[in-house]
Amino acid sequence: MDAAHKAHRVRRLDTDGPVDCSEVIAEPAGIPGRPAAPLLVPHTAIRQRSMQTAEGRAALIHALAHIEFNAINLALDICWRFAGMPHAFYAQWLGVASEEALHFELLRDHLRALGHEYGDFPAHNALWDMAHKTRHDLLARLALVPRTLEARGLDASPAVKAKLVGAGDRAAGRILDIILRDEIGHVAIGNRWYRFVCAERGLDPLTTYAALAQRHGAPRLRGPFNYDARRAAGFDEAELRALAQP
Repeated sequence: MDAAHKAHRVRRLDTDGPVDCSEVIAEPAGIPGRPAAPLLVPHTAIRQRSMQTAEGRAALIHALAHIEFNAINLALDICWRFAGMPHAFYAQWLGVASEEALHFELLRDHLRALGHEYGDFPAHNALWDMAHKTRHDLLARLALVPRTLEARGLDASPAVKAKLVGAGDRAAGRILDIILRDEIGHVAIGNRWYRFVCAERGLDPLTTYAALAQRHGAPRLRGPFNYDARRAAGFDEAELRALAQP
């Protein structure tokens, strides 16, 4: 995580410099940066716990920390995997990695205050599974990771915060406020570069998104939707109307 912070600072010093794409880096085996724990299981195997118990609140904080841990890897993966983009593309995603690392640290430290460590509960791998599916196409990656799976976090945040604060965990609520603020910016970066690549390829963003979602088996989006956050993240009104379509 310190490397992400340092890399972001270095990139910001030279945002106009050329991007060197001459070196080819072999794809690492397995999932990069993956610790031995938590145990990864299908999302259907994650059981819901009551927010009225300390363990239930800790399990939810752990699930959020796992999302942020994956998000660090996702932001770094898009930097090294897809060559030939403008320098600002890489600088912005390194900035995302830096903020995701901060989110993870905030949640991990709060989890420790609840008497647990990251890795104490099982977790699922849906975010990285979609990254793997879209590893050969930058447009699909942008469409289905930041603009789909991470945008779902914008929708879920108010309800998750209400659960935790309603159970007396106001500290977690403050952390979620920070995460929501930053995630709006992260999804906006995904929107910006999705439209950039669509324009380069002469594609309509709306119809292309529907085709990519179907091709790669993206989860169907269900409300309630956080329309204000989605607008702030750069979704246009046609895209917001499409959310309500079957």
